[in-house]
Amino acid sequence: MEPEQRVVWTQMLRQFGKLSIVGIQLVLSTMIGFGIGYWLDQKLQTGPWLSLLFLLFGICAGFLNLFREVRSARKHQ
Repeated sequence: MEPEQRVVWTQMLRQFGKLSIVGIQLVLSTMIGFGIGYWLDQKLQTGPWLSLLFLLFGICAGFLNLFREVRSARKHQ
């Protein structure tokens, strides 16, 4: 393989690695947000309200990260 092709393959694999993690981060941020809300609901006896609020925070954080990664990937094309 020529050095130029190796550089192109390396860049493609690096971008693929970054973008493949986005799905995992989206799920984890949602689960962490819900977990924090659930724990607070148990401690403060607030019912499902903090679970729902922190679930929404987690979803928003996941999508914010998704948009940042996509914008970063477009910038490097």
